[in-house]
Amino acid sequence: MPRFLVAVLYFLSLLSSPARAHSPSITPVRVAAGTVLQFHLQTRLHPTSGDALDALPKGTVMQVRMLDSIDSAVDHDGAEFHASVMLPLVLGGQIIVHSEAEVRGLLVLLRSRNHPEGFRYELLVTGLTDHGKSYDLTASLNPSFVDPGAQPMTGLKPATR
Repeated sequence: MPRFLVAVLYFLSLLSSPARAHSPSITPVRVAAGTVLQFHLQTRLHPTSGDALDALPKGTVMQVRMLDSIDSAVDHDGAEFHASVMLPLVLGGQIIVHSEAEVRGLLVLLRSRNHPEGFRYELLVTGLTDHGKSYDLTASLNPSFVDPGAQPMTGLKPATR
């Protein structure tokens, strides 16, 4: 009987030991200060705010020079970064955003249907300041927030009661 008890205790100790989970393999984001990136403007939440940025179409490319380095292995989700606009944003011959405008952004962890771990890192521009005037906006490195390769669902009818 004592051998049986020892065997049961040994078996239970194996079950109670901590399991080693593999580390998530989310593709890291590493950008050095001084790097020039192209961000794509996304649809604005309040397009009737009456400022000049409302006239810029979705997908407008904004080139920015990173002032801070960002590394998803070190920096946490929600970490802020600063950058500056490299080239002015022009619409109809009029400068909407001047070069050297201050850019504010975030490192974010987004849900992703296509990634095996279910998440992906993204850099987002959340605002800019041009000649003392601040603007809220959203711009991402990708032309769309939709995962690359993901197809939007079409042909759906709205639910009726």
